[in-house]
Amino acid sequence: MKMKIFFGTDGWRALNGSQINEVSVAVIAQAFGDYLLGKNRTPVVAVGYDSRENSELFANIFAQVLSGNMIKVYLSDSIIPTPVLSYKVLESGCDAGVMITASHNPKEYNGIKFKSEYGGPFSTEETKIVESYLYRSKIKESKKFVTKCDFIYGYIRHTERIINFDKIKESGLCLLIDSMGGSGQRLTEQILKRHGIEAVSIFADPVSDFYGRSPEPIEKNLKPLSESLKKGNYSFGVATDGDADRIGVCLDSGDWLSAQYTILLLVDYLKNVKKVSGGIIKTSSVSDKVRILFENETTPIYEVQVGFKYICDVMIRHDIAFGGEESGGFGYGVHIPERDGIFSSLLLLEMLATSSCKTLSEYFKRKLSTLGQIYYNRMDLVYRYENKNDLLPQLFLNSPRMINGFRVFGIQSFCSSRNIVNGIKFLLGPCRWLLIRSSETEDIIRFYAEGQSEKETEMLLSCGREILGI
Repeated sequence: MKMKIFFGTDGWRALNGSQINEVSVAVIAQAFGDYLLGKNRTPVVAVGYDSRENSELFANIFAQVLSGNMIKVYLSDSIIPTPVLSYKVLESGCDAGVMITASHNPKEYNGIKFKSEYGGPFSTEETKIVESYLYRSKIKESKKFVTKCDFIYGYIRHTERIINFDKIKESGLCLLIDSMGGSGQRLTEQILKRHGIEAVSIFADPVSDFYGRSPEPIEKNLKPLSESLKKGNYSFGVATDGDADRIGVCLDSGDWLSAQYTILLLVDYLKNVKKVSGGIIKTSSVSDKVRILFENETTPIYEVQVGFKYICDVMIRHDIAFGGEESGGFGYGVHIPERDGIFSSLLLLEMLATSSCKTLSEYFKRKLSTLGQIYYNRMDLVYRYENKNDLLPQLFLNSPRMINGFRVFGIQSFCSSRNIVNGIKFLLGPCRWLLIRSSETEDIIRFYAEGQSEKETEMLLSCGREILGI
């Protein structure tokens, strides 16, 4: 019996063993090979993997199936972050990349991400074509065209051409890094110590259960990082998710710095200090403050639906300084069109080093007076009922005109790769909105809101559940 395989916002994620296994991985690899051979007679592919259970096994299977189709494969010789795989694709002139990872999903999951020749995520259109090739061809396997090699050194040298490590060393800053047992391991620390910069890593050894935490770098999962910061003498702390393409930030005090504020600090640094040219991309779940503070004639603001591939679509078409999502995925025009938790950590250090501040809390306090307060929150609701994918299309057809006493003056709808409404944003005024999304990879409905006060934001989240009828 053929298992149904559907690709979501960023590849395929599924339960390890029962859904993603040696058979299903081989099926996807054959479809991917068929797709590539339809475009290029002699394609080259880079394949990497994270620290999850069976990731290395699945990477080897994927590589061997591609090789069986006479496709040349560079296979990573070790666990690597997703952005390292993405840079390898670009550096080696590959036609595509494949990363075995379920990113920030819980340990029970694994998955497959596809990367285009520019290093960024596959477009929705490309992914649909791969999906159309599933189960068409007989699976072929061989090791003949597989070459194992190091992916990390080239990535390190690339960062050294962009980040001002001399300035960081001169500042005497010290970074604390929580790798959460994921594929980030000690890479950030390794890069910094090459330049004599102090850094300490915790939970750096990769383990498949992520030391009992969900490998998503959000406040509730970062108590170990917070406690370590309180006990030590660090400038600030960062955490990277399971495949190290996302970042979470804690101040030196141990307090969480939300991704919304992190985005404002990074954009302010890139545009007002480094004077990087180009526009700014934000997903629909990012604060309106980005537009209010930074939009001008030379800095257009682009808003896209949630998912970094939508940011990437804009990055490859326009001159872009920064693209960010509230889940901690940040990309840079001077780097690669892909989110990168390692690079973001280094850039935040450079940002602090160029100031006269020794700690991020001091820097943030100084900047807050000009950037202003953000009143934002998000609520994730587990929803396992069969009508999950019907709720938002129905709401879109019967949208309210008022929410929490505010007139709805605009509605944005977003669709999945199968053209089903999976996101609705209600515009209620400047820095006042409600966004509802149905996750494509988990049994979760997400509610996001920004308001003019904490109370208002919480009320908007409550209204989201009410108007959805759950």
